[in-house]
Amino acid sequence: MSEIKEILSKYKTIAMIGVSKDPKKPSTIVMKYMQKYGFKVIPVNPRAKGEKILGEEVFEKITDIKEPVGIVDVFRPSNEVYAIAEDAVKIGAKVLWLQLGIRDEEAKKLMDQNNIDYVENKCTKMEYQNFFLKKRQAFPVLSN
Repeated sequence: MSEIKEILSKYKTIAMIGVSKDPKKPSTIVMKYMQKYGFKVIPVNPRAKGEKILGEEVFEKITDIKEPVGIVDVFRPSNEVYAIAEDAVKIGAKVLWLQLGIRDEEAKKLMDQNNIDYVENKCTKMEYQNFFLKKRQAFPVLSN
């Protein structure tokens, strides 16, 4: 698990795929939380392209982002992951992170072939709390 701590220490720019404009959705709660702890979170959602979510411009896909991305954080169904993984390779991302309940063995193989870290079935917010705040908290509560 120290690999996760290292990832969250090293990479501070997250492309978050599937962020919603709805502040009650888990993806939006996670985005807000990660922003609070110093991460630059770039929202990716084709239906909200060009709008702003939590103060950040929304992109249609990660290949539209002009700055380097450390972590590609995925809030989409497992059957959409492989195409996202291919784009993660194209942009030179360092980590493909799949949120709770999301897995893709083929994407994992692609990440291994390209020396990109692969994390599946884990929440960035919960892992950050665990390693840096030393607490487990019920999701989706945001602490102040």
